[in-house]
Amino acid sequence: MLTPLSFFDLSDFTHRALFQDSTHVWDALKNLKAYMNGLDYGTFRHKRLQDGIPLPCHLIFHEGILQEAESCIITWGDTLKGGLRVTLDGKELAGASVIMAGAVLLGNQIRLGKGVLIESGALIKDPAVIDDYTEVRQGAYVRGYCLTGKRCVIGHTTEVKHSIFLNDAKAGHFAYLGDSILGNEANLGAGTKFANLRFLPGNVQIKTPNGALDSGLRKLGAILGDRSQTGCNSVTNPGTLLGKDSLLMPNTTAPSGYHSPKSMLR
Repeated sequence: MLTPLSFFDLSDFTHRALFQDSTHVWDALKNLKAYMNGLDYGTFRHKRLQDGIPLPCHLIFHEGILQEAESCIITWGDTLKGGLRVTLDGKELAGASVIMAGAVLLGNQIRLGKGVLIESGALIKDPAVIDDYTEVRQGAYVRGYCLTGKRCVIGHTTEVKHSIFLNDAKAGHFAYLGDSILGNEANLGAGTKFANLRFLPGNVQIKTPNGALDSGLRKLGAILGDRSQTGCNSVTNPGTLLGKDSLLMPNTTAPSGYHSPKSMLR
């Protein structure tokens, strides 16, 4: 009931090892720092890329190398569908990612997949893993230890810290995610907030039909199973777990604890 496989299909998730040997689905969050600290981030450096200073020009990331985009032609197609394309001297740089002028990056433990777009005004702190065809939109704040799968969206003025996005997960507008996990094709309505810290001291408790479980975590936001959705301006209490295909309706506060698949919270 509370295992990773009861919430997610991990068969196509690049980082499924993060969930290996997890008794409970939230154990992946306990493992996240060690897992990301152990990854190879390659050489993510360029003279134009300075900590805390907005990029003065677009950069292209292709085959492990950062380069200026001055001589490139960029086609701004749908990132999630592989529509972002970069051409240099008439030759397409297949799988090239684009970091737009005005983006701010802190640290060089940043790993980009193919066809990623980081828009102007986004701020990314390392370590961060952003997989293929994912879009980090203007004003997004990625606060470190954030890992996304393929075709994800971290949207306008969305703040994310210590969280995991599985493939096709989207937090498109004005959201906050702390210490949380979004399953495959999970989608957050505008203004969704995942509270992750209790007012009272102590670990977050997970309420289940069989009684409360100690998560072992002082901070735990929400975990949304595959294809679960939240409506606009919804809020979750710390330790909210929505099973697959669940709905949290607009302007609703979800009570903490486990909610079975296909739940509808009003």
